[in-house]
Amino acid sequence: MPVRVVMQYELPMGATGRIREMAEVVIDPDLGQVTDADILVVGPQRVDADFLDRAGERLKMVATPGIGVDKIDVAAAAERGIIVIHNPDAPTESTAEHAVALLMAMAARVMTGDRFLRGDDSIERIDMRGTELLGRTLGVLGYGRIGRRVAAICALGLGMEVVVHDPFVDPGGETPDGVTLTDSFDAVFSGSTFVTLHVPLQPETRHLVSERELRLIPQGGYLVNASRGPVLDEAALIRVLRDGHLAGAALDVTDPEPPLPDNPLLSMKNVIVTPHIASGTDRGIHAMMHGVADQIGQVIGGGPPRSMVIPQAWPGRFAGWAPS
Repeated sequence: MPVRVVMQYELPMGATGRIREMAEVVIDPDLGQVTDADILVVGPQRVDADFLDRAGERLKMVATPGIGVDKIDVAAAAERGIIVIHNPDAPTESTAEHAVALLMAMAARVMTGDRFLRGDDSIERIDMRGTELLGRTLGVLGYGRIGRRVAAICALGLGMEVVVHDPFVDPGGETPDGVTLTDSFDAVFSGSTFVTLHVPLQPETRHLVSERELRLIPQGGYLVNASRGPVLDEAALIRVLRDGHLAGAALDVTDPEPPLPDNPLLSMKNVIVTPHIASGTDRGIHAMMHGVADQIGQVIGGGPPRSMVIPQAWPGRFAGWAPS
C-alpha cells in the first residue's frame, strides 16, 4: 500500500512536489479523508485526542510547517504512538528580524508618521516624537532560538543593554557582549524601557504577562509580542495603554487571531499590529515547507524525523512499518 499523505493545503515553493515524488498526496482542506492518512500535514486545524481517535489506527505522524504546536495535543498523540513534527529552526531568523523591525518601527513612530501623511488628522506632532534605542534597556522574556537572536541583534547591532530571563537557561551561562541573564522574572520588566516576548504558548504561559508585569515596566515603556497572542493578557495591555502607563506596543500576534474588528488595539495610534507574518519571509517559508518534505522523506526512508516534539515517542506506530 503506498504511503498516503493528507495535507490541509498545498505547501508552496516546490515542497508538495517533492512529497508527491515519495507518496500519494491528497489535498483536503476539511480533512474529511484523514482516516486514510499515514501522515497528516495540518495548518489551522486543532488536533486533539478526539480528532486523533477519529483519524484511526493508520495515522502515524502529524506535521506542522512552523514552530508552534499549541493547536496539537502532542501528549495525546504520543500516547497513541503518533509522532508530531515541527520545524523549530526554520523561522528563527525571520521572526527575530520581524520582532526587531516592530521594535524599531514602534520606537521611531514609523507607522504614526505614515498615518499622518495619509491624512489622519487625529495625529499631532507630539505623537510622532520617537525614542532612541542606543543605550536603552531591552528586556527579553524567553531565550530560545528567537530570543537569542533578538538579544544579539539588539545588543551588538543597536547598542542596547539587554536583560534576559528564561527559567530553563542557566543564568550563569555565556552571552554576547551587552546581554545579561537574570534569574529574576520581574527584572525583565522593572528595569527595561522595552520588553519583547519570546515564549511558547503552553497552559502555564497563558497570560504569563498580565497587568502586574506590564505595570512593572517603567512609565513610558514599550512592549513587543511576536510569540503567541494568549501569552499576553490583551485586555490588560489595552488598559495600560489607555491610561498612558505604556507609550506603545507592537504585536504580530493577537488573541484571538485575527483580531476582532472592534479590538481597541486596531484604532490606537501608538500600536502597531501585523497579521502573524513574522515567519513569512522568502527563506523562512522555504525552510518551513521543505522541512516538512525533508522529514516525510526521513520516515519513509525508515529513519526518525529530525524535529520530533516528543522524541521519546519514536518509533510509535512506525515500528515495523514497511512502506511500499
